[in-house]
Amino acid sequence: VLPRGARAAGWQGVALGADVSVTLEGAGADAALADLPGLLGRIEAVFSLYRPSELTRLNAEGAGRVSDWMAQALALCDRLHGLTGGAFDPTVQPLWRALAGGDDLASARRAVGWGRVRLGETVTLDKGQALTLNGMAQGFAADLVRDWLARRGFTHALVDMGEQAALGGHFHIGIADPAAGLLASRSLRGGRALATSSPRATLVAGQPHILHPKGLPPLWSTVAVEADSAALADGLSTALVFATPAEIAGLRRAVPELGPVALVDGSGDLQTV
Repeated sequence: VLPRGARAAGWQGVALGADVSVTLEGAGADAALADLPGLLGRIEAVFSLYRPSELTRLNAEGAGRVSDWMAQALALCDRLHGLTGGAFDPTVQPLWRALAGGDDLASARRAVGWGRVRLGETVTLDKGQALTLNGMAQGFAADLVRDWLARRGFTHALVDMGEQAALGGHFHIGIADPAAGLLASRSLRGGRALATSSPRATLVAGQPHILHPKGLPPLWSTVAVEADSAALADGLSTALVFATPAEIAGLRRAVPELGPVALVDGSGDLQTV
């Protein structure tokens, strides 16, 4: 919701395979939005799996020096892997490709294992490994755009890259499940963010598109996570589709940046942890 009398400028497009919208209020909004595609292009040049990027080169070559953005993203992946007991694992990319292509899943699963990725100025993958950052890249990008707008002096903006990051507020965001529809809403303000994952929103060979490294099935139809960072919220919403309410409650106690977690079960019933 914008302040009374304020005029919002808006931009819509596509990045990282998702629809993007930015709503911005303040002097210079039109100029900032005109510069936005350039920023999104730089983000895609690092994280895209859909066109040549730093990530696709790393997967093809198996090793390489990484940019600051990639180093930050991989450090967060490492944290998410630890927080979720290994459920968040970017090395599931070979498994995803095998599922999509009808190839041998057992062979692909042998390549999975975040612990075999060596991080540093040079990142090295083990033989046969490849990374997907789709479980957190949209949130990471939303944070980058929000922070870029803040550096330009804006104090009221909503960045929506499939995951939402706010400046100012309040912004009212719906929580919807693919089967049950709109079930709740959240109000974002300040630097808060919201990310939502629904495993069956996209199917790969008839299977939920969010894959557990050990092949476990999702426990939830939709998970929505509020946090200080859209990247953190995005990664956790991805992994927590495999978590019990007790595990999520323990995580909330251990992670101060983490806010409420909404869970929708297969019957369309919603609970909040």
